[in-house]
Amino acid sequence: MNAGELLAHGREQLRNLEVGALEAEILLCDVLGVNRAWLYANPEQHPTAQQCADYMEWIGRRRNGEPIAYLTGKREFWSLPLKVTPDVLIPRPETELLVETALGRIPTDADWRVADLGTGSGAIAIAIAIERPRCEVHATEYSEAALAVAVANGLALARGKVQFHHGSWLSPLEGCFQVILSNPPYVAADDEHLDQGDCRFEPGAALTPGSDAMTSVREISHEARKYLAPGGMLAFEHGYEQGNDARQLLKELGYSDVNTIDDLEGRERVTLGIWSRV
Repeated sequence: MNAGELLAHGREQLRNLEVGALEAEILLCDVLGVNRAWLYANPEQHPTAQQCADYMEWIGRRRNGEPIAYLTGKREFWSLPLKVTPDVLIPRPETELLVETALGRIPTDADWRVADLGTGSGAIAIAIAIERPRCEVHATEYSEAALAVAVANGLALARGKVQFHHGSWLSPLEGCFQVILSNPPYVAADDEHLDQGDCRFEPGAALTPGSDAMTSVREISHEARKYLAPGGMLAFEHGYEQGNDARQLLKELGYSDVNTIDDLEGRERVTLGIWSRV
């Protein structure tokens, strides 16, 4: 088959997916190493037998639900081409709100210390390091496999500016930070969403802390008080139904100026608090 025929086959196979036609194009472009403009301009070109076989395999795996990010090995976040593998959570657009929240707090010329807890692919830490190059950015990750992905992304995209640490949440860190960020697991273990969509293929430990969905949020919020400089900010992502619990938690722990920010769909997504005590 030529490129045009391969694309038509892929679109047909993925017709039941919401954006199946587009994903068929993305997969074929990746296999051929070309952009979409080339694909449309050269439908008569004949890929190699190996390229055809690779494309057919990917289409079959995508039809069975495997995330396109794991097939191509990459996902864009904050306009950055991140490497992703099944060892890390796939970066999602709503998590960019956490980056925006941090950047709104950090002056452009600040030389603050910033920590990203449970960094996964390194997406949040790398975005902060690029946008605020004078800051000292640290990132922690408990999974060694995920940490390897984050380190590779940090070297490729942030020229090694992020300091990565192996360990749980704040335990590998020392000193005080002006900003602490996290996108922790916040889905209850019995939540039906874990058996749907991309979640079926993502690392469970990055999605759920167990039966109590707020376990990780609670632990981070409690421990962060020992690491935040006076006036420092803690901000974390959470489920859209957890905003009230998150605010109540931070207030009970002594944080001030507690606030929750909505995502683009109008759902409560990021809660922050300021640690004002010495």
